[in-house]
Amino acid sequence: MPKRKVAALEKVEADLVSLQYKIRRDPRSYAQEFYDQWLAYDAQRQIFVSSPATASSEDVKKFHDLVDLVAHVANLYPEITAPFPDHLKELLNQHHAVLDKELREKIVGSLVLLKRKDVIDSTSLLTTLFPILINTPSKTLRSLLYTKIISDLREANNKTTNHKLNRTIQTVLHNLVTSDRTSTKGMWACRITRELWRRQVWNDARPVDVMKEACLSDNEKVVVGGVRFFLGGDKEREEALEDDASDDDVDLKKVKHQGTINKKTKKRSKQYEKAIEKIKKQDKKKHAPHPLNFSALHLIHDPQGFAEKLFQKHLQNTKNKFSLENKLLVLQLVTRLVGLHKLTIISLYSWFVKYLSPKQANVTSFLASLAQATHNLVPPDVIEPLIVKIANEFVSEASAVEVCAAGINSIREVAMRQPLCMNETLLQDLVMYQKSKDKGVVMAAKGLQSLYREVYPELLQKKFRGKQATMGLRSGEIKLRRFGEEEEGGIEGLELLARYKEEQKKKKAAEEAEEDENGEKKAKKDDDEEDDGFNSDEWEIGSTDSESSGGWIDVSSDEEDDGPAKKKARKSKGVDDDDDDEAPDLVEKEDPAAEAERITKLATTTILTPADLAKLQELRREAKLDKMLGTTQSKRKKELIEKHIEDGVTAEDIELPAMLGKKSTKEERVALARDGKPGREEHKSTQAIRKSKKEAEGKSTTNKEKARKKNFLMTIGKARAKNKRSLVETKKALTNHIAKSKQGGRRRNGV
Repeated sequence: MPKRKVAALEKVEADLVSLQYKIRRDPRSYAQEFYDQWLAYDAQRQIFVSSPATASSEDVKKFHDLVDLVAHVANLYPEITAPFPDHLKELLNQHHAVLDKELREKIVGSLVLLKRKDVIDSTSLLTTLFPILINTPSKTLRSLLYTKIISDLREANNKTTNHKLNRTIQTVLHNLVTSDRTSTKGMWACRITRELWRRQVWNDARPVDVMKEACLSDNEKVVVGGVRFFLGGDKEREEALEDDASDDDVDLKKVKHQGTINKKTKKRSKQYEKAIEKIKKQDKKKHAPHPLNFSALHLIHDPQGFAEKLFQKHLQNTKNKFSLENKLLVLQLVTRLVGLHKLTIISLYSWFVKYLSPKQANVTSFLASLAQATHNLVPPDVIEPLIVKIANEFVSEASAVEVCAAGINSIREVAMRQPLCMNETLLQDLVMYQKSKDKGVVMAAKGLQSLYREVYPELLQKKFRGKQATMGLRSGEIKLRRFGEEEEGGIEGLELLARYKEEQKKKKAAEEAEEDENGEKKAKKDDDEEDDGFNSDEWEIGSTDSESSGGWIDVSSDEEDDGPAKKKARKSKGVDDDDDDEAPDLVEKEDPAAEAERITKLATTTILTPADLAKLQELRREAKLDKMLGTTQSKRKKELIEKHIEDGVTAEDIELPAMLGKKSTKEERVALARDGKPGREEHKSTQAIRKSKKEAEGKSTTNKEKARKKNFLMTIGKARAKNKRSLVETKKALTNHIAKSKQGGRRRNGV
């Protein structure tokens, strides 16, 4: 066979690769060879700087290989290669639009490699790549630069937070958004900030300020990017954490089992060691303290000013030409801010009026936003006209049942946050809709009724109040909170701990008193026995009577006096029993002011020990269990409001009663039945399903299945030998087989 001719370029490439290997092993010996290649690189660079578009493919290939060589060994010859990073930056900045695709990628990769070898720092690299990312028309180059920037920032913040680099990049992004508010370049600031926030590289207030400025931009795409960050950035971060946790899961049993049945090799032992290391890391993560990852909405500086600017610029401004979908996104952000921080924007509620109509597109989203924007510090006079408008437009016998249910449910969501917005006449009218024939309308009306039974039962008629609300009104437990009145805050469940400590003190005092009393009795008894010289047990009945009466002993021989005396004793005993029965009630009906004072004293004068905190957690758990079992009155209103503080109210929450009341079609029921079941396009037997499941899990087949699939020619010799065996040999083989199976097979697993 003739020898293949090697092309000149292939020889050069092979020489450069071998030279790179030799230089790494012995830099001093090959210094002259490297210097020759450096001169060749410099000559090629000057050609590319002068006219990069006219370079031939051979020149591009040669320059590509020379750049690769110099980048890999630049740290070994720092004096010679000192201008190399500046050469690459200059070439990339000036000619990135006309350079060859592969050469351009090699230059970017070489700059990243120089950063990893500490020839240049991260700030120099990122400030070079970022302007090109914004200005280049090439989609592939933009994608490459974006991934390199994100990976470099992640590496820089891997072990410890690099505050200096983060501050520099965040300033660049902030200036990019604020310098030209009409340009789409701010989209890159949104993308980078959102990705680093999702990966928890940035989690402080500075990236939030960048996205805040993006929301106030004049470009619609930039605004939508900023708004979506505030509405969904935290959920993305939680999902990314869950994905990382699921990716790290290692089945140690499976790895161990494979090590026992397969041949033992170094590779498998290394896999087992890696699996153990991963499990140790997972355990460390589980026991590590939870990081304080605040929501982006909580880190906004001056939320009142931000919400007002956002509302005036994008919603109230009639010259704004945003689409309805994007306007709804901005509205959701504004209302989330108002509800979360309890802001006051009075003009927002009057703006809602023109959109509260069943004919309005996406009207349930507007209703959900109105509920989000309501809180207990909004004046009831501002919300009442909106409630009346919803009732007039949505809730009537002529309206469709879905519309009616959505209207009543939206009124309930608003009233849950500000119960004072409802008047008595309107409430009675809405509650009467529980007699409707539609299930969704009935559910919505009963939900409104149950809400007002807890928060303001006086507005309901007596027949609609229910037993608990009526008893609460009589006892004074249910009190209407006036406008602007706030509930006292503090440590959750502290009143439980205070009550528990008080009970423990009383119990301890009672036990000590009982012990002292028993000790005095015993001492007195001993003294009496020593002094009198006779057994005092004979006088025990008389002594008991005297102790129970607590006064003088009347000695009388008449039997007539015994009856009234016994009756009096019984009567006094009955009074004592009644007092004992009433004592718990008196403890339960303690003055609220005294209880509040006791809790305040515990919170301000006592340092809670670890034992106290553990007991507090236990008491909270018991209280939650009692609430679930119905043994205590549930604070339903507070729980429902807290549910929507972080997640917000959605259109699905408004439409829920109508959807539950709606009768599902046959197709929907079939889809619901198939949901979660594996797809079976073709019929399979149970054995085939098990087999496919085994294969998916990476498990092996049994020996019988392997024997069935064995090549026929490989089994002929064994079959012939079996046929030639005598009866004695057959018996011996069967006996050995039975003995082996009893011992657990070849591996003696049964022993």
